[in-house]
This record gives sequence, structure tokens and C-alpha cells, in this order.
Amino acid sequence: MTTGRGACALLLSLALTACAGIIPVSPERASRPAPAEPQVPPPETSPDVPVSGNAASQGIRPGPAVASLDIERDQAVRALAAFRISCPSVLNREERTGLTATSDWIEPCRAAESWSGDAVRFFAEHFRAVEVGSGRAFATGYYEPEISAARERRNGYDWPVYAVPADMPEACTGDCDPQLETLTRAAIESGALAGQGLEIAWAEDLVDLYFLQVQGSGILRLPDGDPMRIGYAGTNGYPYTSIGRLMRERGLLENGQTTAEGIADWLRENPEQGRAIMQQNPRYIFFTELDGPGPLGSLGRPVTPRATVAADPDFVPLGAPVFLDLEHDVADGLWVAQDTGSAIRGANRFDTFWGAGDDAYRIASGMASRGQAYILIPAASAARLRAD
Repeated sequence: MTTGRGACALLLSLALTACAGIIPVSPERASRPAPAEPQVPPPETSPDVPVSGNAASQGIRPGPAVASLDIERDQAVRALAAFRISCPSVLNREERTGLTATSDWIEPCRAAESWSGDAVRFFAEHFRAVEVGSGRAFATGYYEPEISAARERRNGYDWPVYAVPADMPEACTGDCDPQLETLTRAAIESGALAGQGLEIAWAEDLVDLYFLQVQGSGILRLPDGDPMRIGYAGTNGYPYTSIGRLMRERGLLENGQTTAEGIADWLRENPEQGRAIMQQNPRYIFFTELDGPGPLGSLGRPVTPRATVAADPDFVPLGAPVFLDLEHDVADGLWVAQDTGSAIRGANRFDTFWGAGDDAYRIASGMASRGQAYILIPAASAARLRAD
């Protein structure tokens, strides 16, 4: 996720409504749970989410006092650590939401650097909760997949993991002559980049490699058992196409198969048709080997399992804490916006990061939950918005 990847592609988004205005002078309201709505299957991308404008244009209202939110201590400790990691980039990134100014982050970042007390109290003292638009949220999940691969091509490892080509041709989008299309997924998988020395590894399974590209980063487990961590380095410039949606439209998936695991099983059971379907998504992800402790988010900092959330930087300041109250209780609590994703667009649209391993895969691939979101902004930002 950078995992700047397409934050998990097994997603569906919820149309979110909003109203215009800035924070009115009004008492803070008590936290309220989101009303339950029917569970939706975990799908693949985000249609029809309003993405125009920014947070300020959607209307901003004060949320409840941060101290009144149901934040567990362990969540706050993880979030504070993630916030500290983000601060150097927060003080230098572009502000696009209309919620804060870069200078507003100096005080909470300085305080976080030396804070040794209760982590919940840190957020309560230095931040104020606001609601963007209706505050009605939709959240999915992503994870760091682990697949089998080798650094050099060998028997059984036939699918190249590519670095970014030095001279990337311009993508052919819109109404294109198919003969002019260059580095689509189909062209790359047919050998368009072969012989250029771009292979950083070779994957054992094409379906595993496809889903690693969807996530945008992951761990390659080498034949000797050593891990090789790789991260997002770029794309071929083509838009993402949801193969899950294509498969549902064609009647290929039965009820219960619309999870990542169900889709992957079908693709492996039908290898020729499955490869053709994967190639219907022309977007291709290139990777680089990482030496650090984890995948990098859009701030250029390591993302934090169970603390990082991907968001749209037009609606959530990157580095800002976010409180979620969702139907899936496992994702309730405090997160930090450290990442973005091409499918994560619009107000109150989030993608929660769960790390690596079987539990992370299980939670992330089944996460598709509605609820309520509050963005935590520095106290100075909230005071200025009220004054405006």
C-alpha cells in the first residue's frame, strides 16, 4: 500500500451523502452507534462514491469529545506509535482537505515525540473529533500477502515479478486501437518485458501474484525459507478493472464465492479461463525490494498492522487519527491515515490494514462494513474552523 497499490481490490463502496458548510458553534454530541444495515458481500472496487471537492466542501460538524469515544488502551498505544512514525511526513505533505493547516500539526507532533503518559489522554488533549458530511462510513480491509517465489527462475517458478521499466510507454486509455495498446497486463504476461533484466523475483503461482498486485505489497517466501519483502513501485498507467464484478456478471461465482478466497479458488480450478479473466484487468503493478520493517504507505513511512487506515487525502489529512464505529466490531476504534488507494475514494471511505498472516488475510478479505467515522484534527484546526 507504498502500498499506494489500489488499497484492497476486494471492495465495494457505499454512496455517501453530504451537506455544505463548516463547523458551526454547537455543543459536542455524544457518540452514537451506526444503525445496522444489511451485510454486503466483500466485493471488488468502489463504484458511485462521490469524490468531487474535499472535506470542507462536504460540510463539517463537531463530533463528540475524544475522551468520550470508546478507545481501548492498546488501540491508542498502536495509534500513537503510528502517529509518531507519520509526523515527519505530515509536516511536509500537501494539505488538500481544507480541514487543517500544516502548522497545526507542529504542536501535536512535538507532544507525541516526548509523550510517555496514557495514550488515550494524548489524543483527548491534542485532538478534536469532526464529522465530514454525514459521517456515514464504509470500510474494507487489506493485508500483506505472502506467496512462494524465488530470486532466480527455476523449475516451478515461472511468473516474473517486475521492477518498473526505465522507459514506460504511455498507457492507451479510452477508445484505443488494440494494436496500439502496449504494456497491458496481457502484453506483459505474454513477454513484452522479457529480456530487459527487470525481474526481481519469480512467483510460483500466477493467481497468488495477481492478488499480491491487488494488495500492492507483500512478502515473497523463498525456497530456503527466507522472506523477501517487496513494495509498490509503480503501475503501467491503465485503470483498474474489477475481475470479481466481471465474474459475477457472467454468472461464474455462486453465493459464498465472492470473497478473495472464493475468487482465487475459481481462477485456479479454471486456469485458462481464469488467466483470460485476470487479463481483463489491464492494470499491472511493478515492485521494488524493501529493506525496512514493513510495507510503506503513501506517506513514505512503514504502515502499522491494526493501526493504519487508507483514506482519500482530499477528505482525510494524511497522518490524521480516525475513529471508526462499524458493524464489524473487530475494526472499531482508533486508526491513523497513513496510506491511500486507487479504489479508496470519497468522504468516509476507508481501508483498514491488518498486517501479514492467516488472521490478517481472514479479517481483511471478509471486511466490508458500514458505520460511523470521526476524523481527529488538531485542536488549533478545530478552533479555526469554528471561528470561520
